[in-house]
Order: sequence, then C-alpha cells, then structure tokens
Amino acid sequence: MNVLIAEDEILASERLRDLLMECAPDAVVVSQVDSVQEAVSYFQSGKTVDLLLLDIELADGKSFEIFEKVNINVPVIFVTAYDQYAIHAFNFLSVDYLLKPIQLEDLNKALTKYSHFAQMKGLQQREINVIKDFLAKSAKQYKERFLIRAGNKLHYKSANDVAYFVAEGKEAYMVSKQENRKYLIDHTLEELAVLLDPQKFFRISRKFIVCVDNIKEIRGQVSTKLEVLLNQQCEYTLSVSRDRAQDFKNWLDR
Repeated sequence: MNVLIAEDEILASERLRDLLMECAPDAVVVSQVDSVQEAVSYFQSGKTVDLLLLDIELADGKSFEIFEKVNINVPVIFVTAYDQYAIHAFNFLSVDYLLKPIQLEDLNKALTKYSHFAQMKGLQQREINVIKDFLAKSAKQYKERFLIRAGNKLHYKSANDVAYFVAEGKEAYMVSKQENRKYLIDHTLEELAVLLDPQKFFRISRKFIVCVDNIKEIRGQVSTKLEVLLNQQCEYTLSVSRDRAQDFKNWLDR
C-alpha cells in the first residue's frame, strides 16, 4: 500500500508516519508534503498512490483544494484538529475522519475500513472484467460472405466487396464494388438488415442497403430527400426515404 501524507507540521507528519508503520508495516510512505501545491504537483507529475492521509489545514490552504485543482480518485483518511469539516470531508472518497491527537487504535480502525473498501473495489473491478470478457466473447458475428448463383454454379463474394444491395420484386441482389456486377442472393433485404454489420451498412429505403465505404457524396433534393452517390456507376437513383434521413445522417456522423 503506497501512501501520501499531507501535513504541514513536521512533528505531526512524523508521528503519523510512525503510527502508520506500526499499524501497517508493509505500507510505503511515498512522500510527505506540507502544502496544497506540493500535493497537486505530485499528482500532476503522473504519480499516484493507494491512500491519502490528509490534514485539512495545510500551509497554503485547505486540503479540499487539492481535489479542485487536480482530478484524483484515491481513498482519503482525513486527520485534523477541527471537527467542523467532517460533513464536507465526506463529499470526497473519505474512508474516515480522525481528530488529533491521533491514537493508534483510531488509525488502525480507519485502515481496516480502507482494507474493506479496497477489497470491495477489487471485487467490483473483477466483476466488470468478467462482464467485459463475456460481452467480447458473445459479440454478434455479422455475415462475412454471400453465396452467389451463376447459372448452375455457386461461388461466394466477400461482404467487403459489396457496394450495395437492391430489391427487385421478390428477389434481392448484391452489386459488387470491383466488377460493378449484380448477383442474385438467397436473402431478402429484411434478413440482410439483421445479418449485416450496422457499422458498415445502412438501409436507406425499402429497396436499397448501401455500404458506407462506397459512398462518394450525399446530395439534398428539392423533395427534402437525400440522394446517395457512389464511387461507381449505378443504374439506380439511390434516395434516402424521409423517415430514415435523420438516422442516416447520424449514422454517417459517428
């Protein structure tokens, strides 16, 4: 456990250090400072600790000011000769509030509270890590390839080679980027809307799904619809339906 002591009286700082060593022999006092500015400079340098032992009245102000000047999220045991700051102290990540003269038993109880706090924090972090791992493993796998009919043959195209999908009657087709060729596929646009990666594909209307990588520009039309121009020749006018226009803009602006 690495500890920073902020106390403006030298004898009080040394006594606090001695009491800490008696209660927690494995603790390491990484620094003893006597002012708000020294404490702020310590954290601004990129250093951190596990616990703060803070006197409230320091040489250049109150230790509360430390948290106003630098963003730190470290448990605190306040040590002070004044009891009027107790309520304000618990606005911070306060473990305990000890009145001087500090007694060994009081500091020991405060450190026990800190130990319980640290255990709970560690447990919460482990739970968070478990959830993160679960979400990563169960992340949805989107369609990567499509079987293509060509006469009596079947072959596949990568989803990365799709410029857009179009529905014609009851049939759906994919149009490739490289060849700019239309292929019949065994999916409806409704099915594709679920199977495709929403980061890459957007259904602009009931008839079209477009790939973001193949969009050249967007043009506004007099009818307030949007027209999508691709990086290749297209036999269709790709218009975004009015009810999807705002969602489409939000999708592009991620």
